[in-house]
Formats: sequence, structure tokens, C-alpha cells
Amino acid sequence: MGITVSLGAVLAIIFVALIGGSTPGLQYVFGVFLPYVAFAVFLAGFAYRVVNWGRSPVPFRIPTTAGQEYSLPWIKQSKIDNPSTLWGVLIRMALEILVFRSLFRNTKAELRSGHIVFGPAKWLWLGALAFHWSFLIIAIRHVRLFVEPIPVVVQALDTVDGMLQIGAPALYITDLLLVVAVTYLFLRRLVVPRMRYISLPADYFPLLLIFAIATTGILMRYFIRVDIVGVKTILVGLSTFHPTIPEGIGAIFFIHLTLVAVLLAYFPFSKLMHLGGVFLSPTRNLANNNRMKRHVNPWNYPVKVHTYEAYENEFREQMKEAGIPVERE
Repeated sequence: MGITVSLGAVLAIIFVALIGGSTPGLQYVFGVFLPYVAFAVFLAGFAYRVVNWGRSPVPFRIPTTAGQEYSLPWIKQSKIDNPSTLWGVLIRMALEILVFRSLFRNTKAELRSGHIVFGPAKWLWLGALAFHWSFLIIAIRHVRLFVEPIPVVVQALDTVDGMLQIGAPALYITDLLLVVAVTYLFLRRLVVPRMRYISLPADYFPLLLIFAIATTGILMRYFIRVDIVGVKTILVGLSTFHPTIPEGIGAIFFIHLTLVAVLLAYFPFSKLMHLGGVFLSPTRNLANNNRMKRHVNPWNYPVKVHTYEAYENEFREQMKEAGIPVERE
């Protein structure tokens, strides 16, 4: 049911964009108005979610402790898995964000001959790594369509990504990796029974949407030729707030642009917000120094403290009569 709803939603977006891109009177709506609205929703929603998370109280240190904490000098500490310093936290966060270290260490459990067997789950790590890095590189490559002159870094990245030089135009490595990775992540949710059972439309929709974006992009580059000069005119106009829609732009471009706009607008309200949430996770970005530093909850409600000394002074005679030892006679 979840995949049907998600697939229907993506196909409906493509159909509406096809009509809008094929109608000259609607091209301005799909080529200018919709991207601006989607980008505004993305920025506002992203900022709101991050600020809301940042305002959440975290009075105590609650990092995930996956190794030996700092203790006696002769006990070796796991400085990355259980960091007690700022540098340890930075290294841990860098490994988590750049190479998905915790996912690399993930294991899977299977029931074989009546016994639970634990094994590695490296394919998920590899697919996620290929998907995220390919998506990032493709996004950086697209900067060349929004600015003039093109930054040197973007040109160098474009050259390295297309170094295979298979056919004309050159075949980008990240295009293939993105399609393969998103296909694997999608099929994993269909083939694995446990994943299929817990998957919702919110899990299928982003994958199908990104697959549609990648497919339309590949179609424009290798099969359905579009006026690249006109495309850059549109995108540079959007980035400089001087929008214009030249003639002769194919409907496939408006489909691609609409899918990207929908992804941007959907981003802050979906699970994709782990892009911002990973930096604000208290189980990752805090040092485990509870034994070295006392952390007092600043939100504690002020209460009157009744010490044991005051308690004994108040009930000393009753305690003596009951045979309870007291510190002072």
C-alpha cells in the first residue's frame, strides 16, 4: 500500500509538470514561481527544525558509550567511541558524518536452524555511502548552471567525475552510482520482509522521487537533448532574481525542475532532515565527562533541601527510642 501511494504521487507530479512544461502560459509558473516557493519553504522549514531542536533542553551528558570510558591511567580509553574531550567528539562526529562509521559497524541477526546468527551488514553501509556522496557531488556539479563564471573547484570536480569519457557527452560516474544506490535502497525495502513490514509511504516517496530526478536528468543529458544555453539562462536568472523563460525549452526540463522543487519543499518535513539533525544529536556531539565534571540541570525546579543533619536534629529522640543509630548524641 505504501509503495502504491508513493508511486502514484510521483507519477502525478510528473504528469502535472508535463502539462505545465508543454503549455507556454504555465511555464513561468513551473519554471519560476514553483522553484522560488519550494526554496523558501526549504529554508524556512530547515531553519525552524534546527532552531526547535537547538532549543530542546539537554541538561545532562547522554552520549552513546560504545567503548571504554576514561577511567584509571592504566586502563586504555576508547577515545573515539567514548570521547571525554572536544577533539575526541570532533573526530567521532567527522567519522559519523563523512563515512557513516556507526552504520559500518552495524550487524544483522538471522534465524538459522533455530539459532540466532549475527553477521555483518556492509552492503547497507556501502549503498548509503554511495548514495549520499554521489548526491552531494551531483549537487555541487550543478552549481555550474547557476553561476558565471564557473568556479574552479566545480570545474575540477566535473572533470574528475567525467574522467571515463565513455561516449559523448562524457559519462559521469556519480550518475551511475546514484541510480544503482537508490535502486538498491529501494529494492532492500521490498525484498527484505522485515523492512517491507515497517516501511511507510514516507520511506518510499523520497527514494522514488530521487530516482525520478536522476532518471530525468540522465534523459536530458544522454537521450532527450535540451537547449543547455536556455536552461542556464533560466537557472542563472533564478539565482540572480532576474527570472526569465526563453523559448524552446523542452518539457523534460520542467519535469526535472518540478521534481527537484518538490524534493526541496518536502525535505524539512521528512526523514531527510537527518542532514541537520546529525549535528544536533546529543548522543553523538557530547563528551562523556560525567566523572570529571559535575553537570547540574539548570531547569531544575527550586526545592527546599532537607539535609540528613537537619533530619537527625529534628527526629533524634525518636530515632534513639527506635534503636536507630545517630551520628550525634
